[in-house]
Amino acid sequence: MTRKQVIAAADAPAAIGPYSQAVKVGDGLFFSGQLAIDSTSGELVPGGIAAQAEQVMHNIGAVLKAAGLGFDAVVKTTIYLVDMQDFGVVNEIYGRFFHTDAPPARATVQVAALPKKALLEIEGVAQYF
Repeated sequence: MTRKQVIAAADAPAAIGPYSQAVKVGDGLFFSGQLAIDSTSGELVPGGIAAQAEQVMHNIGAVLKAAGLGFDAVVKTTIYLVDMQDFGVVNEIYGRFFHTDAPPARATVQVAALPKKALLEIEGVAQYF
């Protein structure tokens, strides 16, 4: 029987609800949606969509690192945007973290609102190879 293992990264913001930053099950890692929260202050970073996208990607990187993985292990992500007009900016920043000829599968959807009035959230799945 495969057991789940909770992953907690000190360099990423703590969960703001009853969920884990990530859960490892077998060879899969499922990471919760990351907001642009600074892990030191616990506050949403200022500066608009570009600053938030950078912070989200750094938070994902911290969770992956705590799980012993890197961005190359990510196989699927979902991006939630409050404004689809931000797609181009987010796509450019996101792409810098997945600089590979085999980026993960992805969906991007517009949502009405996100916790803490964030502009985006990204969740995903990674694989231990």
